[in-house]
Amino acid sequence: MSAPVSTPTERGASDGPAAVDDGAPALHRSTDTAMGTIRRGLALSPEFTRGLGITLLFAVIATVGKIVVPMAVQQIIDNGVVARTGRPDMGFVTTAVTVCAVLVVITAFCSYLMNVRLYRATESGLATLRRRAFRHVHDLSVLTQNSERKGALVSRVTADVDQISTFMQMGGIMLIVSSGQLLIATALMAAYSWQLTLVVWLCFLPLLFGVRWLQRLLSKAYLKVRERTGDMLGAIGETVMGAAVIRAHATEERTGRRIDDTVLATRRAQVKAQRLSMAVSPFAELVASVANAAVVVAGVWLGIAGELTPGELVAFLFLVTLFVSPMIMATEIFNEAQNAIAGWRRVLGVLDTVPDIADPGRDGHELPRGPVSVGFEGVSYAYPGGPTVLSGVDEEIRPGTRIAVVGETGSGKTTFVKLLTRLMDPSEGTVLLDGADLRRVAFSSLRRRVVMVPQEGFLFDSSLGDNIRFARPEAADAELEDAITELGLADWLDGLAHGLDTPVGQRGESLSAGERQLVALVRAYVADPDLLVLDEATSAVDPATEVRIQRALDRLTRGRTSVTIAHRLSTAEAADEVLVFDDGRIAQRGTHADLVRLPGVYADLHASWVHSSA
Repeated sequence: MSAPVSTPTERGASDGPAAVDDGAPALHRSTDTAMGTIRRGLALSPEFTRGLGITLLFAVIATVGKIVVPMAVQQIIDNGVVARTGRPDMGFVTTAVTVCAVLVVITAFCSYLMNVRLYRATESGLATLRRRAFRHVHDLSVLTQNSERKGALVSRVTADVDQISTFMQMGGIMLIVSSGQLLIATALMAAYSWQLTLVVWLCFLPLLFGVRWLQRLLSKAYLKVRERTGDMLGAIGETVMGAAVIRAHATEERTGRRIDDTVLATRRAQVKAQRLSMAVSPFAELVASVANAAVVVAGVWLGIAGELTPGELVAFLFLVTLFVSPMIMATEIFNEAQNAIAGWRRVLGVLDTVPDIADPGRDGHELPRGPVSVGFEGVSYAYPGGPTVLSGVDEEIRPGTRIAVVGETGSGKTTFVKLLTRLMDPSEGTVLLDGADLRRVAFSSLRRRVVMVPQEGFLFDSSLGDNIRFARPEAADAELEDAITELGLADWLDGLAHGLDTPVGQRGESLSAGERQLVALVRAYVADPDLLVLDEATSAVDPATEVRIQRALDRLTRGRTSVTIAHRLSTAEAADEVLVFDDGRIAQRGTHADLVRLPGVYADLHASWVHSSA
């Protein structure tokens, strides 16, 4: 089955000046605190914490292993080199080195297992997050989706999640190891000398308070980075897709400046954020140097006082290095964490956006198969923040009727069909299918019963058969060929070198505009809907393809309720009835023969059609 899809231009492509984007519903922006954002992100992807206990056990063993060398050095100096006999005890030294080597190998193996488990958990969690975000984007209405450029929206599901990935895989590992290393180093330092431990912590306390203050600034800076990155990707994606138009109008230079502006804005945001984050690292290194110097001076005094052996002082200096390393590493982790939190907030902003076109799901009404009746009862619609573009529509369409919708640009035609396919809900009134409020019809039933064929049918970068089969994945090639034959398009298929295996290219660019429309019509026929909504294509179609399209349309709409936005005189003439829109209202309704004889909007449109085709 084929789901109703929007026309290429979102807000009333043919609804004129009223169809503006300024009032489109915007995506939600998460305002959680940093810890709140992390907690919500972990809750959305439980794979992140699954089996965390075992991973932490390996992390503890790997971290404890880091103190093996300092302890071995202390024992070797105090009991091996400076032995009671007055001579080095090589047996003790050899035993200590061997034990130390074995423990280091065990530590390395546990570190490997910890990394593997963290990577597996992270990738599983990120996959869940991507799937949820992607599916939620598809649940949002077309108006909400168009509140942000497609490239920028895609960046929330890709680039922003990648930032989370970088932190969870690298920063997460370093955070676990560094935290454990800090605690263990502190405990062992205190066992050797509480006085020197106090000296080390007093040196680092100013750094800890400074980092807390800097966190607030970095949070804002990295959120700006993610926003600017989204803008850049959106502009680049739009430019790549519109390359032909850019060349046709010789606007390469202006377009290049626009891309340059977004790239430079991203660079400025990145540089500002990096400048803030890098301010911590030199200060941390300075504090580390001061701490080492203070330990040497204080350690010598304690040694003179007989409270510290030479081996213990050397071991303590090793431990200071273990203590300082995670402190300096924390600046890098902090940097990645802020970037990841900014990305998480943007992803959560998508997930927090409540779809304004909600699926009633299992509680929804199931429509029976057969030609559909359509009813509009007091229907009006205004785009968010804009004027009313459709008002007071009270109409009924009988089952099996072929309706042509005509009117000037901006008259309300596109809004009418979007309400009919529930791409939008009316501001006032009710749209009925077979007497059921469209808002109460389950999406699963609606998508089976109603198919919209837009003016520019979107094709995926695959074969012709796969694009037709998109409507019904289980359909065999023989069924597709039968559908093409029944629509009178067998000669067109035979003219393609590879038949159903013909590659259509990205967005169907290997086919002509008319051929893309033919594929969309066959796809709709394979879906076998009961209500067919069409935005008739007329541009860039040669006479032979126009004949094929008209023949396919006649057979496609036979026996079905159909509503077609008509751009051709022949379509209006062939319809059972014509709905004439003018200034957001239905001004006339009747057969072509009746309406053309009456003075009014339709007669004027008909005269214009005749004149343009003369």
